[in-house]
Amino acid sequence: MFGYIKIEKSELLVREYEAYKAVYCGLCRQMGRDYSFVSRFILSYDCTFYAIVLMSLRRSCEGFELGRCRFNPLKRCQFCKNRDDALSEAAALSVILAYYKVLDDIRDGGFLKRLGMRAVKPFFSRWRKKAAKRYPTLDELASKMLCGQQEAEKLPSCGLDRAADPTASFLASVLLLEAKTETEKRVLHRLGYGLGRFIYIIDAVDDFEKDEKTNSFNPFHDVGDRYNVMKNNLSQALAMTFEAYSLLDLTDFKGIIDNVILKGLPKVQSEILKKCEVKNEGSI
Repeated sequence: MFGYIKIEKSELLVREYEAYKAVYCGLCRQMGRDYSFVSRFILSYDCTFYAIVLMSLRRSCEGFELGRCRFNPLKRCQFCKNRDDALSEAAALSVILAYYKVLDDIRDGGFLKRLGMRAVKPFFSRWRKKAAKRYPTLDELASKMLCGQQEAEKLPSCGLDRAADPTASFLASVLLLEAKTETEKRVLHRLGYGLGRFIYIIDAVDDFEKDEKTNSFNPFHDVGDRYNVMKNNLSQALAMTFEAYSLLDLTDFKGIIDNVILKGLPKVQSEILKKCEVKNEGSI
């Protein structure tokens, strides 16, 4: 995941924002406990949202406690408490995805980027091995996603649907692990697939200019009426996500999840699409 699943802070109630920060800080603390202090630097909004969804589905949040910030001991902040391993699972997903992102950057990045990634790879590898030992299914799914992405990008004419499928299928499979009934399986799979598709497409839109300059793979390279194709596919992915989400009966953190899907993701879409607006007639 890439850091696009954000809240729209101005639209949250104060208590909802405090709860969101408590989950974020709780996940930060968990990553330090499970891996290392340095691992906290890869903490993302995406995995914070994943932790919130897990605790909402499981109803496992046990409230909040006051403690010292790990980065600034002079600051006191709230930490989320949960009775299961939701925070540990989200921390594991964070380091697993970061490791496979490093592998991808080593394969596709420029010389300096590859050099930097090779230097930090041993740290990520150690964290990933520890996470994979505890959550082997998450690691298998992430590995499958990377392999599927690489295979898709090698195809002579890889379209958007084929390119987005590994990421979409990955998140669908991750959420599917939480399903308890056949109905939940269908709903969570569709929710994960729509959200994963959105993440892949918004990342491709965000990287389009850079990919064009470096001649790297991007599913929008040879697409006509590019801006509208980008916008329409993003909107369709969001619609799929909301349609599935509306079928879930969630209570814990509902205000936060509503905010992300109905406010945060559309705002991210709008901001990134602005980069692709027509500057001169005939450009995207």
